[in-house]
Amino acid sequence: MNKNEQTNPNSKDLFSIHQQNMDKFFNGIRTSVPRYHQAITNVQQEYLQAYENIVDSTISLKQEFTKKAGIDTRIPDAAIKVIQDTTEEIIKVTSIQNQITLATIDATQQNIKTFNDNAKSFAELNRNILKSWISVFTPKNN
Repeated sequence: MNKNEQTNPNSKDLFSIHQQNMDKFFNGIRTSVPRYHQAITNVQQEYLQAYENIVDSTISLKQEFTKKAGIDTRIPDAAIKVIQDTTEEIIKVTSIQNQITLATIDATQQNIKTFNDNAKSFAELNRNILKSWISVFTPKNN
């Protein structure tokens, strides 16, 4: 049934009932999607905060222990450079990974859009074929 055609809510026609139920189904999904997005974002933020807290607490605890134990924590400049360079490379790799992930999501979205457009075209083609067949087999009044 074409979305532009009005569905009679009191109709007992099979296709009208089916369309009404599918509309309710998809409207229900549409209303829940923003809540899912927000819930996922909240979980990601909470996870990030928890991970950051664990790292900060671990560093603080180790720092306190080494200070009380009198352990020398100074490291050579060469080691500092290696650590900083490694961190920079990890950040670059993570950035590239994020770009690839976002590009993949965008490509997937575009593929779904293309599929949707093709499905509409395919349905229209089938509709035209059906009309053609019906016109051939419909008796003509002479």
